[in-house]
Amino acid sequence: MLKEIIVLMLLTFLPFLELRYSIPAGILAGSITLPFGIVLNGLGLNWVLVFFVAVVTNIALGILVYFLLDKFVHYFLRFKIFSTPYEKIIIRSQKKIKKYVDKYGEIGVAIFIGIPLPGSGVYTGALGAYAIGLEFKKFIIASIIGVIIAGVAVTTITLIGIGIFGIL
Repeated sequence: MLKEIIVLMLLTFLPFLELRYSIPAGILAGSITLPFGIVLNGLGLNWVLVFFVAVVTNIALGILVYFLLDKFVHYFLRFKIFSTPYEKIIIRSQKKIKKYVDKYGEIGVAIFIGIPLPGSGVYTGALGAYAIGLEFKKFIIASIIGVIIAGVAVTTITLIGIGIFGIL
């Protein structure tokens, strides 16, 4: 079972898929052929375990991405070729939208992360939060809320699909 949990965690780390893929893959058993010939090989784990592992892994992923992004950007800002455009575009934009970020930042990022569609998870949420100047602590809160929303939505959709189509 440890092997399956590690696989589940690795699936959660996939950019643009994250828990939107790992939860169905963790819950379903056997193989299912999706449109366009995509084959989903399930792990057949208990849905509560899958939810917990995928959500915790995705929250940790969001924190890691934001942290590394911050370090990566600060490294490159030491060079004028990067710092000048950054200041002109990002810093100026952050100043213009500061009042909106202060008012709606956490909620907006949480909703964006929580939308269970490919490309709207913690990778892009962290990048967007960093670009709009949302501070790290607020991003963590937004990320936790968004990941839980996405986890509940994907788990519910998966379990309803199992109930309707009798897959498992």
